[in-house]
Amino acid sequence: MNAAARRLASVDALRGCTVAAMLLVNDPGDWSHVYWPLEHAQWHGCTPTDLVFPFFLFVVGVSVALAIAPRMEQGADRGALMRAALVRALRIVGLGLLINAAAALILPDAHMRIPGVLQRIGICFAAAAAFQLYANGRVQWSAIAALLAGYAGLLALGGTLEPFQNIVSRTDTTVFGHFAYRYFPATGLGHDPEGLLGTLPSIATSLLGLRAGHWLRRDDRRALLLSGVAYVLLGAMWSLLQPLNKNLWTPSFVLWTAGWATLALLAFHLLVDLRGWPALGRRFGVNAVAAYAGSEFMQILLPGLGIQDPLYRSVFAGWITPLAGPYVASLAFAVTFVAVWWAIVWAMDRRRIYLKL
Repeated sequence: MNAAARRLASVDALRGCTVAAMLLVNDPGDWSHVYWPLEHAQWHGCTPTDLVFPFFLFVVGVSVALAIAPRMEQGADRGALMRAALVRALRIVGLGLLINAAAALILPDAHMRIPGVLQRIGICFAAAAAFQLYANGRVQWSAIAALLAGYAGLLALGGTLEPFQNIVSRTDTTVFGHFAYRYFPATGLGHDPEGLLGTLPSIATSLLGLRAGHWLRRDDRRALLLSGVAYVLLGAMWSLLQPLNKNLWTPSFVLWTAGWATLALLAFHLLVDLRGWPALGRRFGVNAVAAYAGSEFMQILLPGLGIQDPLYRSVFAGWITPLAGPYVASLAFAVTFVAVWWAIVWAMDRRRIYLKL
């Protein structure tokens, strides 16, 4: 199989399953009744939900390797490719800011936030493209090591990893102030899970995906297996010094999540590309930004227009809670939300509508 010659269904499927998981964990019917695997860790630790965003950033790097490397081999102009990547990154960042602005305008308790999920995706995409275009494998590995070691040193110099007191939160408070995810004027403390310093190790996550993408192009399953296991083990050992923490995107979190993402990529490659299993999630994967951004706008409009609570109480909680309890009702809403968006991206795929930024 010439992996460089065609789009790999396994990558679309993995990306799509990740997007579906994003929608599932972001949109419960009742935030007070969510099963623990569908919640983020309160601070230190890593639940299945904490794997979702790093998986997506990892796949960003994989996709860059699959999309840009073949064009480089065909002699495409690197400057033109970099300009196109920067334009796309700016569009992704702009869409994230638009979502945040819509939330601030429509939701009564929301405020304008500068950082965000799409903003971080855009930055990581641009960084991965730049390293693909202008750095060889050795430089890429050196950058990964420098990002992780440098960030670990930065966290250590901050003196504590406690909420709001650590150097990452303090920096976000200084830079963004009221425009951070959380900010308490009375204390001057704040934090943003997609803030400034935490973007540095998230770039390392995408660069690890970039290296995995090159192994995937060569169908080097052994490298994917060994590296995935090695990352998991290194992440577990590093967590003894600096705990797994998504909010801070600690180096141990980078390696731990990248390890599982690498093994997931290998599994999808074996099952979908090589054994011909159905590419479950592919429709979400080929319209990933449309599904995520559309779902975010829907989650702003439904409560903003006063629709979500009556809808949840009458269609879900009203009859499911007495039969199975509030957790099942909340999960049913989340699953239905994912199903609605699956129907949307299914219809888009049938009509060959693919929204690309």
